[in-house]
Amino acid sequence: MHHLCMHNRIALFRNDRGVSRRDLAEAVGVNPQTIGYLERGDYNPSLELGLKIAAYFDVPVDLVFSLAPFPSLTDALRRAGDA
Repeated sequence: MHHLCMHNRIALFRNDRGVSRRDLAEAVGVNPQTIGYLERGDYNPSLELGLKIAAYFDVPVDLVFSLAPFPSLTDALRRAGDA
């Protein structure tokens, strides 16, 4: 069975907001280990969990999760500066 890797920015949002894995896990109803698995790409979230995490950070789900690799923030900021 082919394992599709889902990319995410959970760690980026957590660090930006100063939120621990435990805090996020408690807010969305999972084990803190699960957040670690998600961040490393070892585990793909259910749709419900993905939506809960995006809602926790108050951002659209596609800012947190993607099927394609996210461009680096440096590249995104450089492109924004060129616009």
